[in-house]
Amino acid sequence: MATNHVNPARQPSPPPPSSPQLIIEEPLHITPQGSPHPDPDVDKLERFCNKPSLSRHALTHTGEKPYQCSECQKCYRDQSSLTRHIRTHIGEKSFQCSECQKCFSDQSSLTRHIRTHTGYKPFQCSECHKCFSYKIRLTEHTRTHTGENPYQCSECPKHFKLKSLLTAHLRFHTGEKPYQCSECPKHFNRKSTLTAHLRSHTGEKPYQCSECQKSFRRKSYLTEHMRIHTGEKPYQCSECQKSFSFKATLYEHALTHSGEKPYQCAECQKSFCRKSKLTKHMRFHSGEKPYQCAECQKCFSDKGGLTLHTRTHTGEKPYQCSECQERFCNKPSLSRHALTHTGEKPYQCSECQKCYRDQSSLTRHIRTHTGEQPYQCSECQKCFINKFSFTKHIRTHTGEKPYQCSECPKDFRLKSLLTAHVRFHTGEKPYQCSECQRCFSERNSLTQHIRIHTGEKPYQCSECHKCFSVKSNLIQHIRTHTGEKPYQCSECHKCFSEKISLIQHIRIHTGEKPYQCSECQKCFNEKGSLTYHIRIHTGEKPYHLVRILLYLWALYLGGTHIQLSSSIARSSDQTTAASESSARCQPSSSVTVSDETIVIDVLSVRSCTSPPVMVGRKTFTADGDEVAA
Repeated sequence: MATNHVNPARQPSPPPPSSPQLIIEEPLHITPQGSPHPDPDVDKLERFCNKPSLSRHALTHTGEKPYQCSECQKCYRDQSSLTRHIRTHIGEKSFQCSECQKCFSDQSSLTRHIRTHTGYKPFQCSECHKCFSYKIRLTEHTRTHTGENPYQCSECPKHFKLKSLLTAHLRFHTGEKPYQCSECPKHFNRKSTLTAHLRSHTGEKPYQCSECQKSFRRKSYLTEHMRIHTGEKPYQCSECQKSFSFKATLYEHALTHSGEKPYQCAECQKSFCRKSKLTKHMRFHSGEKPYQCAECQKCFSDKGGLTLHTRTHTGEKPYQCSECQERFCNKPSLSRHALTHTGEKPYQCSECQKCYRDQSSLTRHIRTHTGEQPYQCSECQKCFINKFSFTKHIRTHTGEKPYQCSECPKDFRLKSLLTAHVRFHTGEKPYQCSECQRCFSERNSLTQHIRIHTGEKPYQCSECHKCFSVKSNLIQHIRTHTGEKPYQCSECHKCFSEKISLIQHIRIHTGEKPYQCSECQKCFNEKGSLTYHIRIHTGEKPYHLVRILLYLWALYLGGTHIQLSSSIARSSDQTTAASESSARCQPSSSVTVSDETIVIDVLSVRSCTSPPVMVGRKTFTADGDEVAA
């Protein structure tokens, strides 16, 4: 058999002792036909087109980094990498883009940048044919198909697709944040995070959506935003096959299956499934509000709150309902609104089977069963079931009224109150009763009105079991049992059980009379007084005479009860009054109505077994004048 003889003169010189042994030539074997063919085992070895590339690759096996920066002692495998690094210290950027004049420290960075102008994407995935501008992005994408995560953290069992992700992750364990902002003292563990942060100072947003022209500070934000237009949802849950547009949303969803909440608050031990939610929660304890509105200087604890608030100034409502074209300032509001068209209520309480349109409403409802009140006021230690009630309460201490009417100088603590107030100026009443076609300016007023038709009284007193159709009436009623009078006058320290009573009382001190008659310009300190006064001019008599007499006479008798005769039963208002005033044993008054007179007989009831005795009679004309006996 023929053998392959290698000329000794062609053999390379031995490498220096400090360098690893390099494979320069591959061994050959001769096939039976006499043609040379590489050894099959050699196919497993990576090959290079030049010796410097092989030399650099060999250092990846030894881990050797012989080139060190004299400024920060960072080490590199080759001279070119060290040269590029040194430029970060001296600030040299000799490579300039001809399109936007942006400068870079090396040619490769410039080449990659130019692709953002040309749209050139030379790297294509062989599985799904998606194209990328950078090879590292293709490598990262390919691993989404293979599931490969070759880089493992030595501290925890987490794996990563890229070494850069592992490096950034390790800094969470060490706490290292080597990148500092030159504008503020904030530090970051990744250079890309610092770059994005700097744009919050400069206002630069270089990435623009081709569909709606919205701009973003980071390319990843643009990529995620584009999925709103395309409807792409590339992340799928392996448990329920639900798809998501964002990886973070999939991760958060996966925790609903496992129940895992790995992030715990050190103050109250509450746990969260996402670190961002823990960070936001911690600001409730610290009171930190790092996001400030440029228009009114109001501060917020999270960026989302600032974004929504800014839209109150700009009037922007980017989310539109496809059914009725109503627009909303945020996507959750649109999602909840869409369910009003479908009638769908996918969230059900396991205790009482009541259903809700969104998770937050169900969560608040469950607290009525558990009694949980996670929001506590630091001023008076009062606790609340939901954040909305908590925020509303806090403003009673601070006096803050951030919502101002553009028509008059009146301010409000809540946006909903401002919206309802504005309708007094415009006369708009968008909520209509389907039973009697009466219109209302607030949805809550319509809900309360409908209960007049249905007779529903869902709020019950735990002391006397009396029921009410409005929750505020129940709260006021409970104070008759407890004697609580939480509203105090700052002038004379008199206390009241209702806020409206305090407001009316304060006008005694201030002399304020905000309600003026348009006919004679007479002023009143209560709206009810003005309403009664206006009827002098209009001659209006909206209340049935008999109903007035019943209430006045019952009041005069000091709480005696009234029963109507059958001749008066045709009046629904009087029947209601009678049913509310029925006696426990037998009636102590009776009313008889004819075409011309109204007769009230006053009866004395000594016991439930003895018959009533008439002790007096009052006779009135149909106009309300008393007829002498």
